[in-house]
Amino acid sequence: MFLKKSLVIFSCIISIALSAQSKEYEVIVPELKNPWGFVFLPDNSMLINEKSGKIIHFKNGVKTTIKNGPEIYLRGQGGLLDIELHPNFTENGWIYFTYASSIGGGRGGNTTLMRAQLKDFALINQEVLYKASPNSNRGQHFGSRIVFDSDNHVYFSIGDRGNRDVNPQDLTRDCGKIYRLNDDGSIPSDNPFVSVKNAKKAIYSYGHRNPQGLVMNPFTNEIWSHEHGPKGGDEINIIKKAKNYGWPKVSYGVNYSGTKFTDKTYMKGMESPIHYWTPSIAPSGMAFINSDVYGNWKGNLLVGSLKFQYLSRCIVKKDIVFKEVKLLEGIGRVRSIEQGLDGFIYLGVENLGIIKLLPQ
Repeated sequence: MFLKKSLVIFSCIISIALSAQSKEYEVIVPELKNPWGFVFLPDNSMLINEKSGKIIHFKNGVKTTIKNGPEIYLRGQGGLLDIELHPNFTENGWIYFTYASSIGGGRGGNTTLMRAQLKDFALINQEVLYKASPNSNRGQHFGSRIVFDSDNHVYFSIGDRGNRDVNPQDLTRDCGKIYRLNDDGSIPSDNPFVSVKNAKKAIYSYGHRNPQGLVMNPFTNEIWSHEHGPKGGDEINIIKKAKNYGWPKVSYGVNYSGTKFTDKTYMKGMESPIHYWTPSIAPSGMAFINSDVYGNWKGNLLVGSLKFQYLSRCIVKKDIVFKEVKLLEGIGRVRSIEQGLDGFIYLGVENLGIIKLLPQ
């Protein structure tokens, strides 16, 4: 009898332990449709961008819609996109947004960077810092992520807007680029193309398809990016000044029909990715684990998959991704990733909300 009771107790303990281990996440902000970007304010409340155009303040279980947001051009992949705080937010209150806007010449819209401040749940002092041109009716490849470097330059990405064979390789045209500005929107004097005739002076790197991941590596201060390939060929790149990342001259992908648009995966003078996915995972969102919450996961790079609906934990050594581990398989389309003030990782998942990744 004693042995039987001991086995029952032991089985219960094992069952409880396995149940606890199987809980991989906790829903923090429920009932969001497409949380394209989000950020934590100093009081640990959150600002969340819904792609449809709504900015939501979330604190203690209460959602409040922010008033006086920018007018959004909502088409295809375009809408209200990323959000980031100025590194000195506690002193200056600046919040940066990317979104699709129809302002400017031509029909349609294009990606825009603006900054604003927050007062009484409304945006004030809005300033458009950059507007890509011309507008386009195409619904794809708006980008767009925002990140600051250690000198408070603001970087942001704009996809090729579906104009593959024209925009990415032409320095006189917007789109298919990663840009760098001073925090007030002015052009840094050491930007790489300030002296190139007719070039867009804000361009920092070019030859990109559709970057939807952009972060500063907290261990090296390098800017890392990932971008969508076509059918195959999603990439992770380390972004360097004036460099050409090859799209569409080189790629590990093919047309969606299966035909080739290039037979080259390498060309002299063009940067090769440090990692690529074939088949495509459709990456969105990107963050390094820079806390001790997850033990030996510190230093790993996290990338969301829209297509296969999981979180990829990339184990990185210097500039090599030598192993990937799939987390949260089947969770939904992982759109955005941030490390919170508490050191936990938070994910924006379409048609679910903001979730907290729990240590395993």
